[in-house]
Order: sequence, then structure tokens, then C-alpha cells
Amino acid sequence: MTMEFTDRLTRVEPSATLAISALATELENEGKDVVDLSVGEPDFPTPENIVEAGKDAMDAGHTGYTTSAGIIELREAIADKLADDGLEHTTDEIIVTPGAKQALYEIVQALVGEGDEVVLLDPAWVSYEAMVKMAGGDLTRVDLSETDFQLEPALEELETAVSDETELLVVNSPSNPTGAVYSDAALEGVRDLAVEHDVTVISDEIYKEITYGVEPTSLGTLEGMEDRTVTVNGFSKAYSMTGWRLGYFAGPEDLIDQAGKLHSHSVSSAVNFVQHAGIEALENTDEAVDEMVEAFERRRDMVVGLLEDHGVDVAVPDGAFYMMLPVDDDDQAWCEGALEDAHVATVPGSAFGTPGYARISYAASEERLEEGIERLAEEGYL
Repeated sequence: MTMEFTDRLTRVEPSATLAISALATELENEGKDVVDLSVGEPDFPTPENIVEAGKDAMDAGHTGYTTSAGIIELREAIADKLADDGLEHTTDEIIVTPGAKQALYEIVQALVGEGDEVVLLDPAWVSYEAMVKMAGGDLTRVDLSETDFQLEPALEELETAVSDETELLVVNSPSNPTGAVYSDAALEGVRDLAVEHDVTVISDEIYKEITYGVEPTSLGTLEGMEDRTVTVNGFSKAYSMTGWRLGYFAGPEDLIDQAGKLHSHSVSSAVNFVQHAGIEALENTDEAVDEMVEAFERRRDMVVGLLEDHGVDVAVPDGAFYMMLPVDDDDQAWCEGALEDAHVATVPGSAFGTPGYARISYAASEERLEEGIERLAEEGYL
């Protein structure tokens, strides 16, 4: 029997980050010592108070279904967190999801139809493109590589890209893969275009709690953006809860109603006891988050310094735990060679829409980061 697969899946490539990780794992299984700088996963354990809250929730019997949108206690805690960021949302305007990726998928499915235009800021996280293609949408991309990955100097290019035909614009600040935090002036430029052309904007803020000396602004707080912004966040990065799969999105109630249909007919709800752990994360984990962010900042500074020692300049990130390393034009070959020769795993920039770069994740120990940079230098990749 020959199966026929749908266009919405055959037009999509597998995740490049996970593909590199799989190859690294294969080398490790062969006994090779691989310095894996490819995966966006904090190397810290989930803070103990969160783990205990999850255990306590299981012991208390919170192991069944919940309301599809999430338990009210967690949505109240999320609403309080959003209010601290300047965003006013009721619990009816929030859906709790199994990870922020599921939140993004539901939003795109709710808003993007066949032939609809979606604007991305490149380099852009790999799954945005895949999600848009699965929804049948078309992509218009704005390259930020000539402006040190900052949006403000590229507002004219964005103005050219956005039109009355644009259905959706995706803004990710702090950014994966660049770590860039967009200025208020840049976000105001986004606001002006969104209002002028009646465009909905996704503000992906999954790294909002991981910044270094800057305070990122939530796009939905700007005048005119309250009813056209969908804010996405989650627990994987700031709270080192990647495997717990917990995220959320907040937006206009009519969007929540429509996206909620997909949510209820697909994942039903996020895991019950994980949601209880999420309350603990939001309410009692600031100190642990601060400690992790301080460690990421030290690592960032160390990697930037090591690269400078080898004559390599990079755009210094203000958030997240990534930076873009300029490499050969054929970045795919560079990354494959670095993995095979130096046993250092990175992700090609072309996966994010920006060839000629490799993404480095510094969510690894200082010792491993130093080892990885030295290996790249010794093997001639720097």
C-alpha cells in the first residue's frame, strides 16, 4: 500500500535543531564526546520547590482531566503575571497549553488560512515557518542580519513587507536565535504598521524573563495593540521546565473561543499536576530564576570573550541564551563539519532563514562552553 500524504505536511521540513541534536546523540552513542551547543534547553534542574509542588499535586489526587483552558488558579496566576508586565487579561482570555509551541500552533491555525500572508523577522525560530506552511499560509520575510539583528534600523524594510494583505506578523523578543531584545522604538514601529494595516501580531515572549541589563516591553501594552496582540509565554525556559510541557497564550476573547476549539479537540488540556506546579513557578521562584539568569549572563560574556580572542566578533545578545556566529556561506556544511571534526553541535543559520551563521546555545556549563570554542578553533572553524 502506498500512502498519500497531505501538502500541508510534505511542504514542511523536520526541525533542524532536533535533527542536529539527533546526530549529536548518534555520535555520543558511538563513544564520541560531543559538546552540544545546539539545543535550547537550560542545563539547570527544575527548581526544587516546583518539583515538590508537582509531587504534592499528584499526592493530592490532581491527576485527572481539567477544564480545557486550564485550572482557574493557574489562569489567575498568569493573569497576575501579565498584569505585572502591563497586560490586562481576564482568565477567560487565557488558554493554558502543553508548552508554548502548542500555543503558537493553535494561534496560527485559528488565524491563518490558505494563501494568507504571514510576516517573519529573520532569523526566525524554525517552527514559525513550519506552522504557517501547515496552515496553508505564505511567508514574507524581513532580514535583520545587516542590522546586528536589531529591528529598529530595519523598520523601513518591515514597512515594505507589511501591507493590507498581511494577516499576521510574528515578533519574538528576546529572540531565538539571536538573543536580540527589540527597542521600544522598534515595537512602536510595529504598532504603527499593525494599526495602519489592521494586522494581528503574535508577541512570543518565552524568553522575557531571561535578559541582561534591559527590560523588554510587552508589545500588547502599547496604545492600539491591546486588541490585536496575542501574547505567548511558558515555563520551559525561565523555570527550566522543558519536559513539563507547560505554556499559555492570552488574547482577545473571540480568538480564545476559536482557538479553544482546536485545543479541546486535540490536546484536551495541559497535564493537571503540572498546572499546579506552574502556580508555584509563577509565585515562589523569582530567586532561582535570578540565579539562572546571572549564570547565563556570565556564560554569554565568557563566550563573547573567547570568540574575540580568536578574532571573531558577534552581535552581543541582550536576552535568551543564544548568539549567532558568522560562518561560511554554506552554513549547513560548516555545522556538519564542526560536528564531525570538532564534535561540537551547533545549528545552521539557514534553518532560521539566515544563511552564513551558526546558532550557539550557551545553556551549557562554562567548562563545556570553553571546551567547545577551543575545539572549533583547533579544527579551523574559527
